[in-house]
Amino acid sequence: MTTTSTTSSPRGRSRWTRATRGVWTEPGLVRQWWCPGPFTCPVAVLDVREGGTSLLGMRAPAEMGGATTYTAWTCTLVDEPHELRYDLRFVDADGHHVGPAASGLDGVPDPVPHVVTFETADDGTRITVTERGYATEASRDLSAAGLEACLDKVAALTRVMASIH
Repeated sequence: MTTTSTTSSPRGRSRWTRATRGVWTEPGLVRQWWCPGPFTCPVAVLDVREGGTSLLGMRAPAEMGGATTYTAWTCTLVDEPHELRYDLRFVDADGHHVGPAASGLDGVPDPVPHVVTFETADDGTRITVTERGYATEASRDLSAAGLEACLDKVAALTRVMASIH
């Protein structure tokens, strides 16, 4: 499954601007886009380097039970300004592996490999995210919908950041 979004950056800037890099490496920025609405991201402890593992939390709204689901992203490649690769695993609040079934997710691979590429576009940076390994169409479609919502937030966030720089 592949999802693409174009983020804003000032004209003439490279594809790996502070805004583009920051939305993947700065906890305060990641918390603003990770999780589709109405979910929130109360936890973003980041270690974005090859071999580094980041811990993220996705909290459901109160009307959906308010539970927090945690994932760990382990970077397998950090090639600025071109590509970021990481494996996403479902974990508990302490970062211990629990697997997708613990969150009630059937058909989700363990881990979920991600490839994120950054390409210069006329109006900013084109970010393409590819995930692989889903066993069911329903699990793939659910992830695609969430990822599209997250990348929409990334595009909106970088538009704001580009307008103030």
